[in-house]
Amino acid sequence: MKYRTLWKRARLPILCIIDSRIYIKMDKRVSNVNIKNRRASFDYIVVDTYTAGIVLTGTEIKSIRQSKASLVDTYCTFIADELWVKNMHVAEYFYGSYNNHSARRDRKLLLQRGELRKLRQAVKNPGFTIVPMRLFINEKGLAKLVIALARGKHEYDKRESIKERDDKREMDRIRKDY
Repeated sequence: MKYRTLWKRARLPILCIIDSRIYIKMDKRVSNVNIKNRRASFDYIVVDTYTAGIVLTGTEIKSIRQSKASLVDTYCTFIADELWVKNMHVAEYFYGSYNNHSARRDRKLLLQRGELRKLRQAVKNPGFTIVPMRLFINEKGLAKLVIALARGKHEYDKRESIKERDDKREMDRIRKDY
């Protein structure tokens, strides 16, 4: 039992010794890729969120697994009944050859037909847009993009969110002292 706890803390394969035989069980693949668009939560009020797959090339997924991507100034748009993410920066893969991708190309998003229909209807309303919120790798190793149907904030909404954030920080500092 002593060996098992040591191996769990080190995040290595689990080791079990039964009848003088050593058994090793590999943990599930855990990815630490979590790229956020923090500016979007400040500039927009999120109405609804969806998780979409992305069509990527080989060198793009390798760069994303190394967390070499950015969602700054990224937005989504409909082109011929398909949802595309524009201006998403995925750095060129260092070991890529002449097949390497361009950093800011348009990428197709994969959603179910019903979800696409709802998003298209919602975007027709004035003030609504589709904003990428988070890029991550799921447990199967596939890249996913969390997109949000959002409405733009006014200047007074932004000041209010800054005030709420400052109040929360102050409360955390007070709790930490006690």
